[in-house]
Amino acid sequence: MTSELRIKYAQNADLSLPLPTYATPGAAGLDLRACLGQEERDSGKIIMPRCTMLVETGFSFEIPQGYEGQIRARSGLALKNGISLANGVGTIDSDYRGNLSVILENRGNDPYCVKHGQRIAQLVISPILRVKCRLVESIENTARGALGFGSTGKM
Repeated sequence: MTSELRIKYAQNADLSLPLPTYATPGAAGLDLRACLGQEERDSGKIIMPRCTMLVETGFSFEIPQGYEGQIRARSGLALKNGISLANGVGTIDSDYRGNLSVILENRGNDPYCVKHGQRIAQLVISPILRVKCRLVESIENTARGALGFGSTGKM
């Protein structure tokens, strides 16, 4: 199934950056690239060890109502360089229209240089189920019950 995602270049974006794309036919996420400021495009931006940095993508998205954008880390960056998302998975709400930025974190021991146009994260578009919360006196019990944090498989 294919749907359309409306995208526009953000203000001051590099108009030569390609639109986000799926790297392979089976890829779940659209690759997002770093869109650095004019003064950093040649040299890149350094993320020091144990530090975070906000990196713009150069695009704004019109995510359809009833959906969210999930920003996910690139596994290769995490494995090879210790670069991941500071907030685990980022959520882009359907009513947000600003420049999409990614919070990168350097969990490695060495400084890391983010280069202009480099693939830094992935965007997955997912449906959202909205629920109405209702306070009750009790909830249904299960075999697992309140066991958590590593308890599965130990019953």
